[in-house]
Amino acid sequence: MKRITACLLTALMLLSLVSCGVTQGEDEPDGTKIRLSDDGISVNGKPISEDTDAAVYAAHDIVFYLQGQGIAYGEGDSDDAHTQEEADAHTVVHITQPGTYILSGQLSAGQIAVDLGEDAESDPNAVVTLVLDGVDITCQVAPAIIFYNVYECGDADNANMDVDTSAAGANIVIADGSENTVNGSYVAKIYESCTLSEDGSEVLDSKKLHKYDGAVYSKMSMNVSGGEMESGILNIHAENEGLDSELHLTVNGGNINIVSGDDGINTNEDGVSVTTVNGGHINILVNGRQGEGDGIDSNGWLVINGGTVIAEACSSSGDAGIDSDMGIYINGGTVIASGNMLDGIAGSRQNYAVFTFSQKQSGDGQTYMLKNADGETVMQATPTNGFSCLILSASELETGDYTLWCGDKQLSGVSGCAGSGRPMMPDQERPEMPMGEAPGGNGQEPPEKTDGAMGEMMARPDQMPQGEINGEASEVFSIMAGGDYFTVV
Repeated sequence: MKRITACLLTALMLLSLVSCGVTQGEDEPDGTKIRLSDDGISVNGKPISEDTDAAVYAAHDIVFYLQGQGIAYGEGDSDDAHTQEEADAHTVVHITQPGTYILSGQLSAGQIAVDLGEDAESDPNAVVTLVLDGVDITCQVAPAIIFYNVYECGDADNANMDVDTSAAGANIVIADGSENTVNGSYVAKIYESCTLSEDGSEVLDSKKLHKYDGAVYSKMSMNVSGGEMESGILNIHAENEGLDSELHLTVNGGNINIVSGDDGINTNEDGVSVTTVNGGHINILVNGRQGEGDGIDSNGWLVINGGTVIAEACSSSGDAGIDSDMGIYINGGTVIASGNMLDGIAGSRQNYAVFTFSQKQSGDGQTYMLKNADGETVMQATPTNGFSCLILSASELETGDYTLWCGDKQLSGVSGCAGSGRPMMPDQERPEMPMGEAPGGNGQEPPEKTDGAMGEMMARPDQMPQGEINGEASEVFSIMAGGDYFTVV
C-alpha cells in the first residue's frame, strides 16, 4: 500500500491524538508532562531518566558540527563549527516512544530530540505530538527541536500540491494561552562517507550523514497547529533557517513569529515538498545574518488556503517574500510578502496584487496602503525590510480600481498584464506565456526563474511591454479576477 494511502487511513487516529494537546475545556491536556529546568528536568513529576531504554531520557550527546576537521568530515567552515566543550554543555531530552508530550519550563542549553527508531518511517503508529505549553529552549550548536525518525505519511514518488499530512508522525501544537520561545542553530552537512581526489584536495563524491538547517527541524513531514482558541504563541529565533521540514510542512494554526538568518520557513525536497498554510498567523523577518533568505521557501509547492502570512525576505539579497519552485497558489487567507525577487503566482482562487518598484524601498517602517475607489483602505503593510516587490492578497481585495499610497503620498504606476488574463493597454501586445491548469486559479504557470543580483526580479512586469494612459503614468491599479502585476514608478 502506498504511504499516501496509509496517511488517509490513519488520519482520524492522529487527529484524535493531536486533539489531546489542544484545550478542550479540561484544565490540562493529556500526555506525558516534561518540565524543563537547568536545575533538573522532570517527567511526570519525577527526575528524568538516563536509561536509553526509557521513553524519555536525558543525555549529553547532541549532534553538531565539530571544529578542526578536514575536508573529508563535511562541508561546513569555521563559522559552522563548534567545540566539543560547547556541545557537552547541552542536555538532549530524548523522546523514543509514540505519544503526546507536554513541554514547559526553560532549558538554556539543550535540545528536544524525537527518534522512534529506523523502522518508524513506515509505521503509521510512530506518531509524536509535542505540545508547547510555556517553553523557552536555547540551543547554540544545533536545532532546538528536531524530529529524526517518525512516521512519514508522504509519498515522494507521487508528488503533487494536494498532499495530506494529517497523519504525519511529527506534530507540534502551540497550547492555548502559552508563550513559547525557541532559540536554535543548525548543523552543516557532515559526511557518512566520501571519496577524495587522488591528491586529497577535493571531495569527488559523498554520502550525507547529518545536515539540519533549521532551529525547528524535521526529517519527516510535520504539522504545526494551535490550540482550540488559537491563543498560543511560538517565537522562533534562528541563527540560520527557522522552521524546516525535509519533506512536507503544514501549518494549521497558532501564532508563529520567526526571525531567521536565512529562510524563515523551508521545505527542501526538490520538486516534491509542499508547504501548506491552512490557518494561524505567521510573521517572518529574515534578518540577513547569513547574507540571504526567502521569507518562505518551498522547493516544491507553496499552497496558502487560510490564515495570515506576513513574510519579509532578506533586505540585501535577491530573495522573495514567498518563493516556490513548483508554483505558488493563494486560495484564501491574508498574504503580505515583501522581497527583492518575484516568483509568479501560479494559481489563485483569491484576488492578489503584485507591485514591483522601480526604486528599492527602504523598509524604514513606512506604511503602504491599498485603497479602493471609495478611498477606503482595504489592505496595508508596514515592511521593515528593504524590498522591491510587494505581494498583497486577501478576501477583501475585490475586483476593481485601487490606488496605492505610501503614508500620505499616492504612488503612480503602469499595470503589467501577466496574471489576470485581461486585455493589455491599447497598442500593446500580450506577452506569450506558457499556460497550464491551476485548480481554482487563472491557469498561469509561474514565469521561468532567472539568476540575478540584488534587487533584480523574476518576471518583472517592467520587462514586459508597458505603456502610458493618455501620455501619463496611471495612478489607478485595476485588479481583475484572479489578480495582476503592476510596476510602481
